[in-house]
Amino acid sequence: MLMRSASPAPVPSAGCALPPGPSVTNQREDIAVSGVDRWYLLSTPAPSTRSGPATGSPSPRPRPLVLDFHGLSEGAVLHSTTTQFGALGQKDGFIVAFPNGTGSPVQWNVTTRGSANPDLQFVGDMLTQLESTQCIDTSRVYASGFSDGAFMVSQLACTMSNKFAAIAAVSGLQFPRPCPTKRRIPILTFHGTADPILFFNGGVETTTLNQLLGRGGSTAGPSTTTTTRPANLDGAGYPATVRSWAKNNGCSPKATDTRISSQVIFRNYRCPAGTAVEFYIIIGGGHAWPGSAFSRAISKYTGFTTFQINATDRIWAFFRRFQL
Repeated sequence: MLMRSASPAPVPSAGCALPPGPSVTNQREDIAVSGVDRWYLLSTPAPSTRSGPATGSPSPRPRPLVLDFHGLSEGAVLHSTTTQFGALGQKDGFIVAFPNGTGSPVQWNVTTRGSANPDLQFVGDMLTQLESTQCIDTSRVYASGFSDGAFMVSQLACTMSNKFAAIAAVSGLQFPRPCPTKRRIPILTFHGTADPILFFNGGVETTTLNQLLGRGGSTAGPSTTTTTRPANLDGAGYPATVRSWAKNNGCSPKATDTRISSQVIFRNYRCPAGTAVEFYIIIGGGHAWPGSAFSRAISKYTGFTTFQINATDRIWAFFRRFQL
């Protein structure tokens, strides 16, 4: 469902006053957050200008911005390879930033609430930096994430719904409680019914997780492609989490399921204008980013990756529908 029949005008950031810069790919940008050195990778499309209304002189065109959050132990570099969001942004004309977490293994703080959470402060400061150095349409800022990064964007949906026009979570959507949203925020999510780490119907498989983190065991074990728990498509866990977001967004409690391919069910809730809750259920899918060659390469540990849909393409198509 589209927000409006015609898109509102962009809301240019302060960086639009600067001359257009060159295209960059995975350029490291450093930022100090409360005295702590943090960084993210930046990919931008080729410069594009428009004529100024008064003088006719060229000015930068405000671009949408996607923040794409990595999973546990991945880091920004690996995650940028997984999703290929930077390449899509350069093709379709939007800016992508890949934030990097902290710790060993690298991760996101998804438990501390409010201003005490250093990662929420990092996101706020990063947005300020990006909006002051790049020409961004601040009405079209979005967040996507995988696994632990999906946990992180779920936090952003609750705490920064006035900053992000929509969010997308792959293999890990949460409904934090409390969830003090300031607006109904569109939600898109993907989850495999045979995820061997974050079970479709709830729970975490710590043995596989520890192998991936190098804790207590070799990663040279047998292939992991299924869980021992049969999936209940309407049960607890991720189906229930999606229902919670539908309720939060004022959507109908009953969803419509459409089998769009042999491996993918698309679940859609009827929602008020300006929002959406959509769920791609990957039948037999593992802990994977659909359509990712890297996810397929590590399927021995994380399970099956479908190529019947591409999560990056679907997420960007979803984001394009929404604007603050």
